[in-house]
Amino acid sequence: MRIVSRSETPQIRSERRDATVNRQRILNAAIKLFEQNGVEQVSMNQIASEAQVGPGTLYRRYRSKGELCLDLIKDNVDQLFNDIETFLGQNRFDSPSQRLKGLLSLFIRFRERKAQLLMGVEESSSTNPLRSRMQSPLFNELHQLFVELFDEMNATEQTHFNSVFRADMLLTALSRDFYSFQRETRGYSPETILEQLCTIFITI
Repeated sequence: MRIVSRSETPQIRSERRDATVNRQRILNAAIKLFEQNGVEQVSMNQIASEAQVGPGTLYRRYRSKGELCLDLIKDNVDQLFNDIETFLGQNRFDSPSQRLKGLLSLFIRFRERKAQLLMGVEESSSTNPLRSRMQSPLFNELHQLFVELFDEMNATEQTHFNSVFRADMLLTALSRDFYSFQRETRGYSPETILEQLCTIFITI
């Protein structure tokens, strides 16, 4: 272990304070711009300018707007997964189908409450936005939970569906583009979307 000398300590503390201040300035600027213009219309350069930090400072902390949005909602994401863990624990004797329906209900409510920031989390400048979305921490966690529940369904219902493929398709149905299309173009309520997903993916 490297021991930090006393002479280094003030500089390190100063750097940490500067990093903390810059992070808060960036987050405050992002919230302000997102509220004024919507997530999709705001660029990373605009955020850096509003926060009065250089683009390099911004990109060292956040490689994309999606990472920034994820930082903004990380407490809410943590709470979502705490709620999911509590729900699954309290209902561990229910069928996997019933537990999956409850999990979907929790996520859809979360999606409704945090639509703008989730849009930013899923947005990517990558040439392959679908790959970027599916590799995000939020969707990785959900994917693992879905696969585990689909595996349980296969075991208890003696089916042989591909759990990974089903989880991929379910996540696609919950993604920004598909979900927004169902809400805004088709006019379906969150409750209707939940019931339709259960009809397609779950046997209760």
